[in-house]
Amino acid sequence: MNSLLYSLLDTTQRRLLAHFYRAHGSRMRPAAEGVQWVARADGLVGALNLSAVEGGHWLTGLFVAPEWRSRGIAGELMDAALAGSSGSTWLFCHPDLQGFYQRQGFTATEALPAELASRLARYRRGKALLAMVRGQSSLLGSSPGNSTSV
Repeated sequence: MNSLLYSLLDTTQRRLLAHFYRAHGSRMRPAAEGVQWVARADGLVGALNLSAVEGGHWLTGLFVAPEWRSRGIAGELMDAALAGSSGSTWLFCHPDLQGFYQRQGFTATEALPAELASRLARYRRGKALLAMVRGQSSLLGSSPGNSTSV
């Protein structure tokens, strides 16, 4: 659909990603742990972070430059980043974004790895957030104590 390059960002270029977020007035930043994926045209036009968690990955920092939105870039970037991953991918989003993420294959959930459940509980003290998952693995439901509701 788009003639963009979707690729893993080399760790030496995290500053470039931090600059990309700041240049667009976003409070997002590259995750200290995990990997970053980017969409490039002449420069960065989109990015996301994937951090390993029990049973899969946590997706954060999904951002597409405003002038590049509504072209399917966010979905293609997520597909590229998750193509080789195993397990589930969780994210937290504002409830207004639920429809967007559902179109990308995510569903609302309260079953989270313990480390994400505790984060979500903290984050919800200050704002409305919805937890979503894509590629639900059987790991969460298979072991008592592995699944946490918040």
